[in-house]
Amino acid sequence: MTFVAELKQRKLVQWSLAYVAAAFALIQVTDVVAQQFGWPDGVRRAITIALAVGFFITLVLAWYHGERGAQRVSGTELLFLALLLMIGGGLLWRVVETGSESLSAANTNAHVPAHQSEKDSDPIPPPAKSIAVLPFTDLSPTHDQEYFSDGIAEEILNALTRIKDLKVAGRTSSFQFKGKNEDLRSIGKALAVAHVLEGSVRKQGDKVRITAQLIQAEDGYHLWSQSYDGDLSDVFELQERIARAITDQLQVVLQGEQKTRLVPIATSNPEAYTLYLQASAIFNRRDGLHYADAIAALQQAIRLDPKFARAHSRLAALYVVIVNNIDVNLQATHDLVLQHARSASVLDPTLAEPYAAEGFSDGKFPQRLIEQRKAFDRALELDAEDVTTNFWFGLSLVKTGYRARGIALIDHALALDPMLPNALRWRGILYFDGGDLEQAEQLLKRARDLGLPFADRNLADVVSAHGDNVTAAKLFASGSNQIFPGLSLESLDVIAAGIYGDARARARALVVIDAYLAQPHEHIPGMLPVELYKLGEPARALTVMHKQLTADTTDFLVLLWSPQGREMRALPEFSAFLRDFGFVALWDQYGAPDGCRKNPGGDYVCA
Repeated sequence: MTFVAELKQRKLVQWSLAYVAAAFALIQVTDVVAQQFGWPDGVRRAITIALAVGFFITLVLAWYHGERGAQRVSGTELLFLALLLMIGGGLLWRVVETGSESLSAANTNAHVPAHQSEKDSDPIPPPAKSIAVLPFTDLSPTHDQEYFSDGIAEEILNALTRIKDLKVAGRTSSFQFKGKNEDLRSIGKALAVAHVLEGSVRKQGDKVRITAQLIQAEDGYHLWSQSYDGDLSDVFELQERIARAITDQLQVVLQGEQKTRLVPIATSNPEAYTLYLQASAIFNRRDGLHYADAIAALQQAIRLDPKFARAHSRLAALYVVIVNNIDVNLQATHDLVLQHARSASVLDPTLAEPYAAEGFSDGKFPQRLIEQRKAFDRALELDAEDVTTNFWFGLSLVKTGYRARGIALIDHALALDPMLPNALRWRGILYFDGGDLEQAEQLLKRARDLGLPFADRNLADVVSAHGDNVTAAKLFASGSNQIFPGLSLESLDVIAAGIYGDARARARALVVIDAYLAQPHEHIPGMLPVELYKLGEPARALTVMHKQLTADTTDFLVLLWSPQGREMRALPEFSAFLRDFGFVALWDQYGAPDGCRKNPGGDYVCA
């Protein structure tokens, strides 16, 4: 018998034609359904491949199943073929389900904050209308105008940030690439933007030349480049022309006053503006050793132009952070914060920074929690996308028990500025409090690598949780030398050894702390009550926070409302602490925080 006759006898031709017809129909139906429900292309390809493999399986089955002498495919054989297609359809349904789950996961990851998406292998492309403004290069003859070139870039960045139709990478994240010869594609990917603005500033005497170029991050294509010449009195106009050129190139939609002006004229005095930029450079670096110089520069700027609202605002912000580095009188410093914040708000009611500074300073004092909340609410109302407002407000909410909303605001700050070191540090602390050691370690290490050495103090807790108390003690000591004014490195080593050591080591650490508290201080470091808690003294920790003025309550209050602070929340003196510190008044007005309720006696009980 010839091979052709054998094929006819076993009905391979009939089986093949029947399978091809059924498969073709299934592919057509699948294509319609896929378009209707938005299935990914991978699902369609998988179906086609599965049907192709099924064809060969059908041929093999037909070879062994065919009956000699039959001329047509019988009803039984058609039923068998239908069963085969049903099995294949079931397998394909599983493929579709898997594809849908993968697509759903991808969509979910697209909304995860940048600091949580480390494991995403296929990040979504950045929006077409998105940009990072890199620090401009100082090309001045003596190369001593870096503060000025940085300030020009920041002013343009701030102007673009106010445009709702444009996504702008945060200042801290963009400026992390200063002085680094990074590939633009890597920068675009790290900051999730499609465009990068580079530039340079040449300042000589009163003359200024600003050169800017807009580049596509993906391929390095230069969309636009231009140089602008003028003198210091023209600096806001030069910035306006650059910002306007960028919006034209990216075709963004301008609203309201933006149609006529993007860069506000902050002052008419060039010298005052120069002093403001010098002080802002110190503030942005959190250069505690030069805070006094920054304050002097801003005071001089205000003397030159008493109506310079942003100088008042930045001076208020400087007074907020100075207490973390210098043993100053807290009340007097707070009064200065309020004075300059309110002056700035009167001169320019649109500024969010003065309210954020006022709010953060209010939080350092008992019975000012309601004022703090009002100030932050106003700051967020004025600028919901301001990084500092979201970060500081988020911390204040966590400090007052509203952990869920506070964490959401900190996450939003990191979405706006994913390389903001202190926000990364605090988010790492909150992950640790929640028991997520992996995320905590990742973010704390990143904060340290981005120039925040005292993140080691918090990383020590993660290392200790992994069982390495020797390394934990070293990290704590190295990360604490900037926050305990008046304590020697040897004393810090003793405290670190006590926190992560045995009972004898703890006793020696408490002797050091007792000696420190016996000395006169304008205020004590905010971390000291935290260390008392870690040394096994929760009641004393609460008492010190309750009875003594501390420079910053943040670390202790975040600990108090964490799962680890449950021991302090169960103390008999906790209720008095709540009343005296202003928590009861705040919660009565804004509602009970996470995990707390009011009992029939009128007291708040917190789990």
